[in-house]
Amino acid sequence: MEKPSKFRIIITCEHATNAVPPEYKPLYAGAEEILNSHRGWDPGAFSLASELAHELGTPLFSYPYTRLLIEPNRSAGHLKLFSEFSKSLSTTEKSVLMDEYYLPYRNRVENEIGKHISKGKLVLHLSVHSFTPELDGALRNFEIGILYDPKRSSEKAFSSNLKQRLCFLLPEYRVCMNRPYKGSSDGFTTALRRQFRATDYLGIELEVNQKLLSDLLNTQTRFTDIVARSVRDAMAMIP
Repeated sequence: MEKPSKFRIIITCEHATNAVPPEYKPLYAGAEEILNSHRGWDPGAFSLASELAHELGTPLFSYPYTRLLIEPNRSAGHLKLFSEFSKSLSTTEKSVLMDEYYLPYRNRVENEIGKHISKGKLVLHLSVHSFTPELDGALRNFEIGILYDPKRSSEKAFSSNLKQRLCFLLPEYRVCMNRPYKGSSDGFTTALRRQFRATDYLGIELEVNQKLLSDLLNTQTRFTDIVARSVRDAMAMIP
């Protein structure tokens, strides 16, 4: 009989789509270009997250609307929780967004993580994102970013192992740690670290260059296979 795994992987995608709920579409009249840009969503992230979930045999939780309505990857009260399109809504209207969109998604993920921790599992939460190759005129000349909290030794160890495996299996791609953002900055994984102990929860963000995802197109399967294998290998190395 196969020995039960000591860990569980959960995959999320906070910026999966740029869809707007019908009742809020008037807010975005004439803003189609912005909605279709990296500001409205993470192009390619949902496809990658879906394939990784399939390869790893784990559930995928994805937020189904644009981040420009309410940002599921920001903490409640954050200055950028609401965008320029939604920040002028009334307090009551913002509460509706919190109760009907933001909290249901975040609570589903938190409950799933808590369920596995209660069964004695170490949970790896892999939050999948993509990033624009150029921001404010600055080129981001790498393909993969691994975001983690350097104060958490288990996250640091996993991220180091993951980078090592990816660099070995995908030598043609550049892999960076805590780029293009700091893993300790405000985000969903940051909030979940406050809920769960480092011995129970690893919150890792996987950032992939949108140019790479666009170039891969129909050949993404090999890339996803290797990323999935690298995640398994890196997790297995955690004592």
